[in-house]
Amino acid sequence: MNLRQLGVYFSAMLAMIFWALSFIWYKEVLVQYPPISLVLMRLIISVVLLYAFTVATGKLNRLHLKDLKYFVALAFFQPFLYFLCESYGVSLVSSTLASVIISTIPLLSPVGAYLVLKERITPMNFLGLAISFIGVSLVIFHRGFHLNNVNPVGILCLFVAVFAAVVYALIIKKLSSEYNVFSIVTYQNTLGIIYFLPLFLFFDFKEFAGIVPSRGVILSLLKLGVFASTFAFVLFTHAIKNLGVTRANIFTNTIPVFTAIFAYYLLNEAITPMKIVGIAIVVAGLSLSQVRKGSPAPKGR
Repeated sequence: MNLRQLGVYFSAMLAMIFWALSFIWYKEVLVQYPPISLVLMRLIISVVLLYAFTVATGKLNRLHLKDLKYFVALAFFQPFLYFLCESYGVSLVSSTLASVIISTIPLLSPVGAYLVLKERITPMNFLGLAISFIGVSLVIFHRGFHLNNVNPVGILCLFVAVFAAVVYALIIKKLSSEYNVFSIVTYQNTLGIIYFLPLFLFFDFKEFAGIVPSRGVILSLLKLGVFASTFAFVLFTHAIKNLGVTRANIFTNTIPVFTAIFAYYLLNEAITPMKIVGIAIVVAGLSLSQVRKGSPAPKGR
C-alpha cells in the first residue's frame, strides 16, 4: 500500500469521525434550535468557509450548464433530503440508534453502484461488509436488542436519509471526473441553502428570531458547519472518487464505533467488553472489504 492509498483511507476515516461527532453536536444544538434552522445555519457557515477558500486558492471550477441538473439533483438528495430527515430523525430517537441506522448505507450501496455505475463488487467486499455489520450490531446492542418506546417517525426519517445518501454517492461519482472535491461541495451546499430557505422562512423564522443562543450552542453550530458540513464532505468525496461508491460507503460502518468511543470520553458512557469485541470485528470487516485482488492503486486527481 502506497502513501496515496493511505491518504485516501485516512480521508474516509476522518470524514466518519467528523460525522460521528455530529450526532453529539446535533443534540447540543437541538436544545435551542429546531432541525431546519440547525441545518440552514450549518450550511451557511460551510458555504462562507468554502467560497473564501476556493476563491482565494483558485480551486473553484466553473459550473457548466450541462451539469446543472446533476448538481440540482445532488443538492436535493444531500444536503436537503438527507439533512432534513437526519435532523428530524436524531431529534426523535437516540443518537446511538440514529448512528446505527445511518450505518446501513453500505448495505444498499453495492446494489446502486452495480445497477447505475456497473461497479464490480467482489465476494470479499460483501464478506467484509457482512462482518463489519455484525461488529456494528455488537457495539450498539451489547446489552440486548431493546427498541421499546422508539418513535417510528424518527426511524422512517433516518431510513429516508439512508436512501438519499446512496443516491448522493452515485451522483458524486459521476461529477468527480469533471470537478474537484472543493467545487462539488461548494455548489451542493449553496444549492442546499436555496432548498432550505423557504422552509426556514415558513416554519422556523418566528421561533428563530426569538432565540438567544448560548455559547455552547454557537460552538456546536460552528463545529457542525466547519467539520461535519465542510471537511467531512470534502474528505468523503475524495474517497468516493478514488475508491468507488461501495468501498467508500463501507466506511460508514465505523460511525457507530466512533460514536461509542466519543460517548465514553464526552458523555461518560461505559465501553463494555462486548463493545470492544464489536469494534475489533468492525475493523476486521472494513479491512476485508477493501481487498481488491489485482486492482491498481487509487489514482489522484
